[in-house]
Amino acid sequence: MNRRDFLKILGVCSGASALALPEWLSSAEQAGKKPNILFALADDWSFGHASVYGCKWVKTPAFDRVATEGILFTHAYTPTAKCAPSRASILTGRNPWQLKAAANHWCYFPSEFKTYAEALSSLGYFVGRTLKGWAPGVAKDADGTLREMAGQPFNKRSATSSATGISKNDYAGNFEDFLNAASKDQPWCFWYGCVEPHRGYEYGSGAAKGGKKITDIERVPGCWPDNETVRNDLLDYAFEVEHFDRHLGRMIELLEKKGLLDNTLVVVTGDNGMPFPHDKGNTYQDSNHLPLAVMWKKGVKNPGRTVDDYVSFIDYAPTFVEAAGFKWEQTGMAPAQGRSLVEIFKSEKSGRVIPERDHVIVGRERNDVGRPNDWGYPVRGLVKDAMLYLHNFEPSRWPCVNPETGYLDTDASPTKTEVLNAREDPQRKHYWEACFGMRPQEELYDLKKDPDCVNNLAGIADLRELKQKMKQQLFDELNKQEDPRVLGNGHFFDEYPHANEKKRGFYERYTKGEQIDADWVNKSDFQKVPLK
Repeated sequence: MNRRDFLKILGVCSGASALALPEWLSSAEQAGKKPNILFALADDWSFGHASVYGCKWVKTPAFDRVATEGILFTHAYTPTAKCAPSRASILTGRNPWQLKAAANHWCYFPSEFKTYAEALSSLGYFVGRTLKGWAPGVAKDADGTLREMAGQPFNKRSATSSATGISKNDYAGNFEDFLNAASKDQPWCFWYGCVEPHRGYEYGSGAAKGGKKITDIERVPGCWPDNETVRNDLLDYAFEVEHFDRHLGRMIELLEKKGLLDNTLVVVTGDNGMPFPHDKGNTYQDSNHLPLAVMWKKGVKNPGRTVDDYVSFIDYAPTFVEAAGFKWEQTGMAPAQGRSLVEIFKSEKSGRVIPERDHVIVGRERNDVGRPNDWGYPVRGLVKDAMLYLHNFEPSRWPCVNPETGYLDTDASPTKTEVLNAREDPQRKHYWEACFGMRPQEELYDLKKDPDCVNNLAGIADLRELKQKMKQQLFDELNKQEDPRVLGNGHFFDEYPHANEKKRGFYERYTKGEQIDADWVNKSDFQKVPLK
């Protein structure tokens, strides 16, 4: 079984939380049914790659509808740009560094942290999912029972795949099965866990099957070569984003047909940035900055707004709990770090709605293995006022794991190969340095002038005061959140065991000559002699 298949099978999720029903709802509505919740999550989808954001090479009519009939957000971020820790934040309302082992990818999820899906289920909601929930990792109760972190699975229906690499899961068909299984008098919560646009892709599918042209792409990020190979890779990614969107469209049409759309809170986003070098798994703008649109006809005032407030994934669980009409204390969940978005739904404003929503915190611990002792690459960062400050706690480590083990924290791809092929060319080595090279302890980026985060301003004297101010705010907030990394106990994250027995101790076993499956990278990625 390869890594992708395992992820598709292991979808497990969690959730639960809420406060009183929104004050602006009429008394008749408050006396009626609680709202339903449809949470649609694409796997590895970066911000801006939707037609409603002005992108010409990714067509997303369903996402656009959610945005135009609800709210389009411009500053939504995941705390960590990797599947398991990102989804852990969605499900718990807490940052990964507040979730012990769940800060890591491929972890044993701590049984003490309840999810919003589990909580809503215990409070009377019918809760289900299709395909990928919380993953990859192992999540069991204290008694060893496998947890349904995002609800019971509905995966029986299949469909013809439009390209290799695209799942045969009929997401919308399985959503229909879920709706048919729900009681008419029972509110429901559904997690649409699409595994697209996660790799791998069928090379050339975007052009051959999607009718796309490489000239449709306005620009290629400055961290990759701009050539036909990379542009085709981007079109193949776009083809899979559109697959996610088509199933979302079918789900919305089904809700409309059944008369359920008006009372359903629809939230659509991605779990982390696109599976390209410098993006997924890292802490740059395209790593953590994600699409977000929300529609709730009975709960969103003045639909059609664009909101510029900074929003974090830790805000979703509190939002679902409040929208469902419960108090957080009723859920049995650990205290939330996030803040409900219902106050934004209640407002009629566009632009910046809540003044104090002016920043988010991002970071990472261990993603994929490939360093000595299975150590991670710890980072914390602050995004504020279009500036990004990053603090790399272990700059002596390779950021995307070691070259001799294949940079395993970056999925194999044509773009990755192009970047690695540039590493010994003096004219193009800067691509490799941006994506895979060693990094200094501090990084600072102007996201308006440099959204690709390739020009580190941390050493600029005129920005020293700003850098120090951002660092101080970051560390002050992390101290309040009791982040072990800033409290001197960051070794805890490195010591949590990897949940995949085949991958544990990968570096030591591989460098000793043991043949170990690394099916998410190409053999050509491995460097016997690390390049400095």
